[in-house]
Amino acid sequence: MELRDYIRVLRKGWILILALALVGVAAAAGYSIVKTPEYQATSKVFVSTQGGDTVQDLQSGNTFTQQRVQTYSDLVSTPVVLLPVAAALRLNLTAEQLAKMVTASSPLNTTLIEITVTSTSAKQAADIANATGQSLTTVVEDLETPTQKSSDVADATTSPVKLTRVQEAVVPQRPSSPNVPLNIALGLLVGLALGVGVAVLRETLDTRIRNEHDVELISDVPIVGGIAFDPKAAARPLIVQADPRSPRSESFRTLRTNLQFLNTEGTSRSFVVTSSVPSEGKSTTAANLAIALADAGARVLVVDADLRRPKLAEYMGLEGAVGLTDVLISRAELVDVIQPWGTGSLYVLPAGKVPPNPSELLGSQTMINLIALFEKEFDFVLFDAPPLLPVTDAAVLGKNVGGALVVVSAGHTHKNQLKGAVTALQNVNARVAGFIVTMLPTKGPDAYGYGRYGYGGYGYGYSESESSGAKAKTKRRATTAKRAAKV
Repeated sequence: MELRDYIRVLRKGWILILALALVGVAAAAGYSIVKTPEYQATSKVFVSTQGGDTVQDLQSGNTFTQQRVQTYSDLVSTPVVLLPVAAALRLNLTAEQLAKMVTASSPLNTTLIEITVTSTSAKQAADIANATGQSLTTVVEDLETPTQKSSDVADATTSPVKLTRVQEAVVPQRPSSPNVPLNIALGLLVGLALGVGVAVLRETLDTRIRNEHDVELISDVPIVGGIAFDPKAAARPLIVQADPRSPRSESFRTLRTNLQFLNTEGTSRSFVVTSSVPSEGKSTTAANLAIALADAGARVLVVDADLRRPKLAEYMGLEGAVGLTDVLISRAELVDVIQPWGTGSLYVLPAGKVPPNPSELLGSQTMINLIALFEKEFDFVLFDAPPLLPVTDAAVLGKNVGGALVVVSAGHTHKNQLKGAVTALQNVNARVAGFIVTMLPTKGPDAYGYGRYGYGGYGYGYSESESSGAKAKTKRRATTAKRAAKV
């Protein structure tokens, strides 16, 4: 993934990231509220050696003391030190339980021992810290005191090491745990990290095509057009006719322009309009593209070659009982089934009856002859064919025309499905002329076209409310003009 991909992931998943960050903060706050407060008290013990008249004696004693300090720190958590503490303070705790509350450390290059006690009671923490320091002092003196045997009598001498408490533990006024600000900050960071991780993982595991960049990663074939998502597409499939000034209609005109310059070498201008799977908008794309080409003055024929689930006649508002199938089986003449549409130079050839062998009919010599005839009579010929993955009709037809326009539905088509569709065309040596990406979102990080290129900002914006207002204003002007003429 590139940097822009991560930025897009963050923009797409910002709600999830924010939600998990809030969950992390809430969990940290809840933990801080539920957790029992703990207090810490610390006492310090200084370790020194006895006597020493010369500098050399003092250096030797200091080295000896530093070597012993770590050993004394480890003694703090032993029963020999902690059992007297429990007895002196009358604690109902074993040495093991008390050892979990007490920690000892020695700062580097010092002869100090810091004894820290953590307890749910502030006073108890201070008492245990002081008692532990006192107990350690006694134990070390006992352990370090040498004995000399003389005439069967052991005479004790003075210990060469002396421990002195230099800091008494005081009763803490504030709990050391939980640290509410720190916990909330950690909860926020963990929530953010988890949210970003989930967003990236979701994007990585999502195999659906979301934008043009995803299509470009699959094939080097150019994207000749992008059609934005229209929630009213089902109610007005022929948007170029129903609302010619809408941004979506403009996208079909852009597609028309790209298609006109696609064949710069003068090759055939007959195209199969197909898709990978059903419901990607191939039929409405073929119909609107045909209307846009005809509006530009081209002589256009759109053929419903979907002999399994024909839709073109329904969208165009024509009778589709007789059509291509009848011509292929010689039950009707071509001039009798081709129907003009609109006031321009657009003609429609419906599918006719659904045959039992669509693939065989579309790959027959009769169909090849029809394609050659269509290419002579019309500037553009568009064949609305079935999807490529369920059936082979579009691949059979694609190898006999100028190229295939593969419709890709953003958010619907999976990457492996598009790869399979391209492979199906390549296996029969059919030319993939270009991709048409439909249902592109108009908002968000994957937004296409109108928000990105800013049509509204440059005076090309259009909406139905603006249209109604313009019509009303024109009507008022016409009424005023008539009244002035009468006067």
